[in-house]
Amino acid sequence: MAVIARRAVLAGAGVAAGASLAAVLLLRKPAGPPVLTLRPDAAPEAVHLQSLDALHRVDPPRALPEIVYTDADGTPHGLRDLRGRMVVLNLWATWCAPCVAEMPSLAALARAAGAEVAVLPLSSDHGGAAVVERFYRDHGITDLTVALDPKGAAVEALGARGLPTTLIVDAAGRERGRLEGAADWAAPAALATLRRLVG
Repeated sequence: MAVIARRAVLAGAGVAAGASLAAVLLLRKPAGPPVLTLRPDAAPEAVHLQSLDALHRVDPPRALPEIVYTDADGTPHGLRDLRGRMVVLNLWATWCAPCVAEMPSLAALARAAGAEVAVLPLSSDHGGAAVVERFYRDHGITDLTVALDPKGAAVEALGARGLPTTLIVDAAGRERGRLEGAADWAAPAALATLRRLVG
């Protein structure tokens, strides 16, 4: 899904489902492509985490482009490296308040799912691994990997309209679901919901 009006301020309940999506603002990051983020000026604790009922099923499943990202050491990786596992691919950045609000719940999902699900938080931060590692340290996040997309190539290739956006990818590498905005991935039924989606 491509962004049609990246220079406009989007507002209203029709933008997307969920209360946290009611106000969507355009935000330009320095030295990078414009992306939409939800209430960028809000404090993370003021962000409402929507339920996984907001997850949009992709039917039929959609083949994804092969994206490349780097780890904390600068080693390149691709989605193909995760074939055979369900992937929760979260597009985020440390400067995005809704992204910050949902990171602890993504870490909780990673703990609960273990090896069954690869939770991949793909950061658009320009500062690289140091910025993400500092964020994880400051927020006590120990269960998520550092994955970097500083030029926003994955955001563009995957057609994300804004941050945060999360794609649910099946074991064959196909998109089965997409959720725009911050969600409660730590909810008791979250893992069961994901299993049903890709089953």
